[in-house]
Amino acid sequence: MGNKYDLTVIGGGPGGYVAAIRAAQLGLKVAVIEDKQMGGTCLNRGCIPTKSLLHSSEVYQTAKTGLDFGIVVGDVQFDFGKIIAKKDSVVKRLRSGIEFLVKKNGATIINGLGYIKDKNTIEVTGKEPQTITTDKIIIATGSRPSRPPIPGLDSEKVLDSDSLLDLKNCPDKLVIIGGGVIGIEFATVFNSLGKDVTIIEMMDEILPGVDSEISSTIRKSLLKKGIILYTSSTVLSIETKKETECVFKTNNVEQRETCDLVLVAIGRKPNSEGIGLENIGLVPEKGFINVNDKLETSVPGVYAIGDVTGKVMLAHVASAQGLIAAANVAGIAQRMNYSVVPGCIYTSPEIATVGMTEAEAIKQGNKVKVGRFPVSANGKSMIMGETEGLIKIVTDETTGEILGTHILAPRATDMIAEMCLAMKLESTVEEISNTIHPHPTVSEIIMEAAHDVEGLCVHKPRN
Repeated sequence: MGNKYDLTVIGGGPGGYVAAIRAAQLGLKVAVIEDKQMGGTCLNRGCIPTKSLLHSSEVYQTAKTGLDFGIVVGDVQFDFGKIIAKKDSVVKRLRSGIEFLVKKNGATIINGLGYIKDKNTIEVTGKEPQTITTDKIIIATGSRPSRPPIPGLDSEKVLDSDSLLDLKNCPDKLVIIGGGVIGIEFATVFNSLGKDVTIIEMMDEILPGVDSEISSTIRKSLLKKGIILYTSSTVLSIETKKETECVFKTNNVEQRETCDLVLVAIGRKPNSEGIGLENIGLVPEKGFINVNDKLETSVPGVYAIGDVTGKVMLAHVASAQGLIAAANVAGIAQRMNYSVVPGCIYTSPEIATVGMTEAEAIKQGNKVKVGRFPVSANGKSMIMGETEGLIKIVTDETTGEILGTHILAPRATDMIAEMCLAMKLESTVEEISNTIHPHPTVSEIIMEAAHDVEGLCVHKPRN
């Protein structure tokens, strides 16, 4: 039968398409159902397009400071339309690549919305309506931006992270509701392009969950760059009578911020409605689908991966889950381990973390030793003219085990993999400090911080 598959994946995002390819590589007949575009949120409305905008804004800033490096560039300007076109070009190319890879590995892409009739039957509506018979199912339906119940959010002047990426013109003044990862990254984009940005955050600090030294340092950096920050503040309404105003309360005082656009960036919620979970007895918890460490739900043969599970809502985690789920579907027993998961925030400078913060390590009863090193003392960073930031390595005082690493530095997101591998291999901090790092590179700060754990850092002044 043409519509009979060993595995059907609902959702073609970074979890779904990876699961489909791996399952096909393991010899299964696989279909992946996608109702929008292959690549999911990450490729089309998240990771890739936002980083393209960030890189364009970074290039603009570099060009503006060219004279600092002896380069005369004259009056530097940007073309927002071409910035968007560059973003769209990258997304289109990567999307085509994913579609090619899925098909080349023998999996079938079905355009439409998948609805589970029972654990072995999926009804597809949309572009390619059909009924599919399947032995196993992987649910990889992802998530979407959350919108709080604030009066005025239905205005066309209020955008979420999806719709902001479709802008045709660059706003001169942007108010961002939410000081988490999404809000801070978009603030970095528009601030780097010379625009006015205000962030309103409900919590006491921006970037909750990030090590306090890192978050306080990036906060100072954002303020220095001219971004206005309100923490411990509550948005009351959005008013658009004559001009767009964000009405909020901070320190029990009502204030108003006039702007061109408002971005709502308060997090994401799972896409678990309307896919037929009730037909197989699956009851989501706050919208999230519970799974075990094999990524299997309470219904045998039905798996779930990615944001819809609510485990760790990151694209690289979804992909890792996809590999594990595909292996288990194919009869190869594997279990998901979340002990070493890197987190990256594309600010300027970048933030990258893995493992426990210092506070978390202490709270769990560990006796810790911490090594630190300032980016300002790194030669390559001086050459680049990017000397803000620091690195912290949190270790167990007795064993030297690396409990966590937190980096605020240029290229931090490219460097964190070293510490992920070190933690995965259970390396000690002494082994890191004894590893020769290339010079001059920003990555030397890892070695320097490792030396500092024992107070033996050559390039850091003693207190």
